[in-house]
Amino acid sequence: MVRQLLRGRTGGPDGNERLTATIGLILVGLLVVEAATTLSLHDYLAVHVFLGLLLLPVIAAKLASTGWRFARYYTRNVDYRLRGPPQLFMRALAPLLVASTVVLFGTGIAFLAVGRGGGLLLTVHAASFVVWGALVAVHTLVYLRRVLRGGVADWRPSARRLAGTTLRRSVVLAALAGGVAVGLGTYSVQNGWLAHRHHHRRQAFRAPDRE
Repeated sequence: MVRQLLRGRTGGPDGNERLTATIGLILVGLLVVEAATTLSLHDYLAVHVFLGLLLLPVIAAKLASTGWRFARYYTRNVDYRLRGPPQLFMRALAPLLVASTVVLFGTGIAFLAVGRGGGLLLTVHAASFVVWGALVAVHTLVYLRRVLRGGVADWRPSARRLAGTTLRRSVVLAALAGGVAVGLGTYSVQNGWLAHRHHHRRQAFRAPDRE
C-alpha cells in the first residue's frame, strides 16, 4: 500500500530517473560555464565564485535524487530492484565523485569563511578540482544519452505524463531559486573576499619594489 502510494505521488523509479536527468542536464550547462571561468580566473573570478555558490543547492538536489535511488535499491524496494543497479564501474566511481564534490565545494566555501584564499586551502581546492573534473567528465559521458532523453521529459507538453511531474518541477525550480538566493545573499561576502584578495595581490607585487 505504501509502495503504491509513493509511486502514485513521485512516479517511482521512472520519476526518480527523470528528476535526476533534469538536474543533471542543468548541472552540465552550469558546470561548463564554471569550468570555462577557470581559463582566465583573473578576469572571471567573481563569476566563478558566484556560480560556485549558485551550484550548491542544485548539487544537493542531485545528490539527494541519486541517494534516494541508492537507498531504495539497497533497502530492497521491489520497483527499484527490478530496474537493476547502476553499472559496476559507475558504482565504484560514485564514492570518489561524492567525496571530491564535497571537498571541492567545501574548500570553496572555506575561502569565503576565513576571508582569504591560499596556502593549503588553495592546494586542496585545486587538486580536488582536477580529480572532480575527470570524474564528472566520465560520469557525463556515460549518462549523457539518458540525460538528454529524460532531462526534458517533464517539461515537454507532448511527453508521456508521469505521476509526480508537478513535484519534480517544483524540486528543480526550488533548487535553482535556492542557488540564486545563496548567490545573492552572500554577494557582500563575495565582494569582501574579492577585495581582500585583490589587495593582497597588490601588496605581494609591491613588496619586491620596497626591497
